[in-house]
Amino acid sequence: MNERPDDGQIEGRKGEEQERSSRPPEDNRGAVYQGAFEAVMAILIAGFAGKLADDYFGTEPRYLLLGFAIGFGSFVLRLVRLGRALQGTTERDDSEEQ
Repeated sequence: MNERPDDGQIEGRKGEEQERSSRPPEDNRGAVYQGAFEAVMAILIAGFAGKLADDYFGTEPRYLLLGFAIGFGSFVLRLVRLGRALQGTTERDDSEEQ
């Protein structure tokens, strides 16, 4: 009754698992695009705010550069958080499949 799978079945399963793990999870695509969009917009919004501050105070390009630096920092922070969230989701999916 307890039949052991032959080598062909085992190899087929390994191939399927490798194929599943090599492609990105399809349900995370929206989160990836949203995170990338938010990260890029952070740079643009902070740079624009810096430009407005420069125009108001008459301090060309001090606040513009500061705005871009703050925007870039938030860009990196957002991508790191997104990467951790997606990595946690992928690890949970892998453990559920086993």
